[in-house]
Amino acid sequence: MTTAIPSTGDARLDALAESLSERWTEDDGFELISAHGELTLTLPATELLPVCTKLHADQVLRFEQLIDLCGVDYAAYGKSEWDTTDASTTGFGRGVDRDLDIQVDDPQRFAVVYHLLSLRYNRRLRLKVYTGGAQPMVDSVVDIWSAANWFEREAFDLYGILFRGHPDLRRILTDYGFVGHPFRKDFPLSGHVAMRYDPEQGRVVYEPLEIEPRVLVPKVIRSDSRYLSEQDDRAGSANA
Repeated sequence: MTTAIPSTGDARLDALAESLSERWTEDDGFELISAHGELTLTLPATELLPVCTKLHADQVLRFEQLIDLCGVDYAAYGKSEWDTTDASTTGFGRGVDRDLDIQVDDPQRFAVVYHLLSLRYNRRLRLKVYTGGAQPMVDSVVDIWSAANWFEREAFDLYGILFRGHPDLRRILTDYGFVGHPFRKDFPLSGHVAMRYDPEQGRVVYEPLEIEPRVLVPKVIRSDSRYLSEQDDRAGSANA
């Protein structure tokens, strides 16, 4: 069964959506979403390499270029302790103790997102695949798009996502002795260990962390109806 995709308003993307819907259906675990003039295809992890190979080589699709690849941590997605009414109006207003109640074995906690570009047809496509389980892992697409090499290393470094078949999967942004993965939602703001240069030893050393961990929450000003009455009262007072 194929669900009709709303028109994107772009004939090229509408033609792409039709081609994708014919090849990969919801019955096989695929989901194609059209929103904000963009197409996103969510696919099973087991289908990643076959789908990417076809997207790259099929003459009707021809996504020759991988523009970007990144990890996503959906822990506590849709939940928030941010208070945008009583916190300070600018900058970082307060620290909170956050309990995310993270399910480490949630198969949909981590995802990898791919942004593809077809130079031949001048159209773009976003792919999303969930990594599954307590140890997030998906296949490497380096053999399809060589540009994925450093992108996958970055996702491994920052999220701890493993890429099966990557030729040189190691950290790329953090230090060799870095503990943890800093873009995970449960990574503390102050880190796990303290690092400093020891002139006597002539090298960088790691020490136990002495800073009390906390999470800083920025003030967010939203221009919506919750502030209208407050603004009207101020305007009325100023004109009196």
